[in-house]
Order: sequence, then structure tokens, then C-alpha cells
Amino acid sequence: MRTITLDLERMTSVSALHKYLRSALALPVYYGANLDALYDCLTEIAEPTQIIVPADITDNEKLGWYGEQLLQVLQDAAEKNENLQVTVK
Repeated sequence: MRTITLDLERMTSVSALHKYLRSALALPVYYGANLDALYDCLTEIAEPTQIIVPADITDNEKLGWYGEQLLQVLQDAAEKNENLQVTVK
């Protein structure tokens, strides 16, 4: 299983977050750098993958409400894709 631990320090803004996610999750070049595109890419993951999300992502002052939305997208994608597991630590 591939394990990816997200680094909150690399998520300094919404644009930095999507740039980081593209790299950390090895998203395709056509990734649209928004939450809808992220959901689509996550539901297409074919190899068993665990994403570890820092628990304070929803409290992050740099991301604001976007951190909450990101966590929801990750969890929704994990419900849809049996190859994806999201753990909040």
C-alpha cells in the first residue's frame, strides 16, 4: 500500500495546496487544481493508497474553510474508491 502523509506546512495558500497535492499524490498533468478535479482524480486511484491528513487541517488559518472542504473531499472520495483510505491524525 502506498502511504502519503500530507504536510500542512506546505499548504500555505489554496494555490500552493493544489501544487503540493499534484506532486505528493502524483496527480495527472490534466489535474484542474480545484476540489472537483481532486475528487475525480482520487476516485480513479487504482492502487491501494492511504492518505494521512493532519488533524489540524480544518483549523489552519492559511487555508480557512478550504481546509474543511478539502478534508470532506478526501473522505468522500475514500467512500467511493475502495483503493483509497483517508486517516486523520
